[in-house]
Amino acid sequence: MGAFSAFVVALFTEMYGFPLTIYILTSILGSKYSVTNPFSHTNGNLWVVLAGGSTYISILLMLLGGLAMVGGLIIMGKAWRQIHQANGEMVTSGLYRLVRHPQYSGLFLITVGMLIQWPTIITAAMWPILMLMYYRLARREEKEMASHFGNRYVTYRQQVPMFWPRLATAAPINRIEV
Repeated sequence: MGAFSAFVVALFTEMYGFPLTIYILTSILGSKYSVTNPFSHTNGNLWVVLAGGSTYISILLMLLGGLAMVGGLIIMGKAWRQIHQANGEMVTSGLYRLVRHPQYSGLFLITVGMLIQWPTIITAAMWPILMLMYYRLARREEKEMASHFGNRYVTYRQQVPMFWPRLATAAPINRIEV
């Protein structure tokens, strides 16, 4: 959670505070690219600048990023509810039928939405590191789950993808009695 918090702080610090991306874009592109005005808030959005400063692109990106973030929050909320309603039992239905770590999938979707809506150099550099950290955390949690639930979890892990659902319809999880 600390790495995610650092990602969000870096994003909002640059968005509403020190606009490092705007300064870097201005120094690299300078007068060769007239849309790069360091005093314009919208020109801090890397995608909009690269698209020529289009208002329509800006609106589209804000919409897509917002939808990704809301979708991620909904996924995280539903997955959290499933886990807490299970009272310590292994969950393999609902979102957990599609992926083993839907809460992390939701978090990834939120951060992608942030990068779509307002990419900055710092957050673009931090994002792969954040994803790696959550991947490693998920692996550690899976070892704990395998030791706690045994063969049931090992079979589940073999049948269900980690973060992203398969394109084909999810197959039902085979029940294995321990």
